[in-house]
Parts: sequence; C-alpha cells; structure tokens
Amino acid sequence: MLGTDIGIDLGTASILVYIKGQGTVLTEPSVVAIDKNTNKILAVGEEARSMLGRTPGNISAVRPMREGVISDYHITEKMLKYFINKAIGRPLMRKPRIAICVPSNVTEVERRAVKDAAIQAGARQVFIIEEPIAAAIGAGIDIARACGSMVVDIGGGTTDVAVISLGDTVVSQSIKTAGDHFDEAIIRYMRKKHNILIGERSAEELKINVGTAYPRPASVSLEVRGRNLVTGLPKNISVTSEEMQEALQESVAAVVDAVHNVLEKTPPELASDIYDRGIVMTGGGGLLYGLDKLISEKTGINTIVAEDAVSCVAVGTGKYIEYLAMGKINPIDVRRN
Repeated sequence: MLGTDIGIDLGTASILVYIKGQGTVLTEPSVVAIDKNTNKILAVGEEARSMLGRTPGNISAVRPMREGVISDYHITEKMLKYFINKAIGRPLMRKPRIAICVPSNVTEVERRAVKDAAIQAGARQVFIIEEPIAAAIGAGIDIARACGSMVVDIGGGTTDVAVISLGDTVVSQSIKTAGDHFDEAIIRYMRKKHNILIGERSAEELKINVGTAYPRPASVSLEVRGRNLVTGLPKNISVTSEEMQEALQESVAAVVDAVHNVLEKTPPELASDIYDRGIVMTGGGGLLYGLDKLISEKTGINTIVAEDAVSCVAVGTGKYIEYLAMGKINPIDVRRN
C-alpha cells in the first residue's frame, strides 16, 4: 500500500482518526497507562481509560493532552504512533501525510510540539489546522465562499468559536471551558450540595444522561454512586436534570459569553450572513442537552448541532488535505516538514 492521507483530531478527551476514502476509522479516549517504576506504557485508549481511578500505586493512567495542547510530549508521541498504526492496520510503502488540528489560539511553540510529535510518530508531511476550520469543513460548510459562517466547536479541553470566510478565520476566540470543565463543575456541585465525592467517569455519565443547559420538558434523573465525605462509605444518590442545570450554569454561561464576544467583533456584513445562515455547533460538548436552544435564545440566531458532531473535526482535518490539493483553500496555516 502506498502512502495515505490521515486526519487526526488530537483531542483532550479523545482521539479520532480519519483516513481518506475510509472515513473515521478510530475513536478512542486519549488516555495512556504507564508503569511509573519502569516508564513503560502498559495500555493506550479505551483499555487505559478503564484504569482511570482504579490503578495501584505504581501504575498511572494519564491524559497527555490538557486543554487542547500537549502536556507530556513523550507520551503524546507514543500515543500518536500507537493510534496511527492501529488505524492503518498494515504496513505502508510510504509514510503518510498527516493533518492535525489545534485550538485557534495555540502558540507557535505548541504548534511545533504537535508537528514534531507527528513526525516522530511516522509522518512524512504535517499540516496543522485550526479546529474551527476543520470543524466547519467536517460539518459540510463551504468555507471557500465569501460568506460568513459561524462555528462553535466544544471539545474536551477547549471551546473554539470562530467566524470563517474565504477559507480562513476572520474572528475567533478559544476558551478553556469545555467538556472536561463541565465534568469538574458536576464533581464540585455533588461535593458541595450532597457531600458526595464522585469520579470523572460518573460525572461524565451524569453530563451525558441528565446534563442540561436549558429546562427539559420533563425532568429526568440518574442514580450515581460516590463516597460520602462525612461517613467515608459508598452511597447511592439520585440526581435530577434540574440539579445538573444548576451545576452547569456557570460553565454554560462562559460558552454563551464567548459566542457573544465573537459576534460583537464580527464585521457587519459577515454578521448579517450569520444571522441568515445560523450558528453550527460541533464537538462532543455541543451535544449537551439544550445548549443549542440556549445560544439561540441568548443571541436571537438559529443554532443547530451538526450531524455526527463528534466526528466533524476529524473528518474536516482529513478533508483539508484534499481541499488543498484541489486549490479550494490557501495553505495559510500549513507547517510543512
């Protein structure tokens, strides 16, 4: 098999790999389990995620990506290599071209770290793309047109809000409030309101199943188990969607404020386009119940969640190379090997 084009959504919470002609071939948590005594990697992805909060002293389950950027270069490189090999599944005659997305406000040093990690993992050429552009392409938006499109991409570590026209970002803002922050808010709320300590996985289950940013037509609840901070013993408790709305209120408000800030800085003609075309939400965090309704209510602009919102960035990252080859967009933000 000759070289191939690969798009990677190198997310804080999960990694998605897109291969040209095959679609999204791999989706796994960006978690690595390492033996602290030998520094040896024991597990990657879903297997490592199952170890979170359950490891003995010598094993550490870590997330090498924090808030959209690399926090541990060595582990990220190993993780990338593992996922690339797993996604391809067979040896290549030629090293692949790899496109990787990053949040819109990362520094040049952080871009270089991502590029170097991809080269060490086996890329012959690396393209670094801003997440909102990748998300827009993946959501089916024609970014090459002289027309304003607004994308709100809510990942695990960052929320990127951007207005795109003529293949590039016109106005953008990236904030550290995203899916992981939602989980942390739920953990804090449970500790403060119910004197119960729950783990990351329980918080995520609550967010997905009963979490809400806007009042639900009918209340839903979920039973969760945690440790009672008074007695130190395990305790089950039923949590309602109303409580989750209260827990997430501050985090959700930060996302809405970011949308407001970008709209305020948007040129009038593009703002008019957005009002006509609406706002598109992508990323796993965008699936939080009612967040699209809340943004619509606060901005007066129709807001929709993209189809297959979780995969949009990965798909867009993969298609970016095709767009370059066809001359649809200018390689303004491409870092070549």
